[in-house]
Amino acid sequence: MSDLRIATCTFQEFQPEMGTPVRTTAGGVRFPLSYKLGGHARLVTPAWGLVQQARKGMAADAYEFHYRRQLNEAGVDAIRAELLAIAGANDLDSPVVLLCFDKLAVPGNWCHRSQFARFWNELTGEEVPELGAVFRETHRQGGLW
Repeated sequence: MSDLRIATCTFQEFQPEMGTPVRTTAGGVRFPLSYKLGGHARLVTPAWGLVQQARKGMAADAYEFHYRRQLNEAGVDAIRAELLAIAGANDLDSPVVLLCFDKLAVPGNWCHRSQFARFWNELTGEEVPELGAVFRETHRQGGLW
């Protein structure tokens, strides 16, 4: 199979059977990994200035606006070509798993990989599943008394 499949996860939650691990962070990993990275998707990696703004409290919607601008400037074709090159250098039949540090299981957390997934789905129609834990708000029906 040569069709590109993309998924997302954290460095911490990734397991080798998920696919080819690909870094999408401006900074390198500062802790030991039990697996070898298959590459660095530079076109998907947020600009360092944008990362710094997020650290200063930039709202998720403002971040996504600027991040999408960066992705649009790169273009879907160039992003696909970069990810296919990484897949081809590793295992073309395995999904490319875009990794970053932010755990989505924590209430209120967000990150660029879920923003990328929405961007990619909207422009290509291709789903990008999150393979790590995701916070899901549960609603309980209250009692009548």
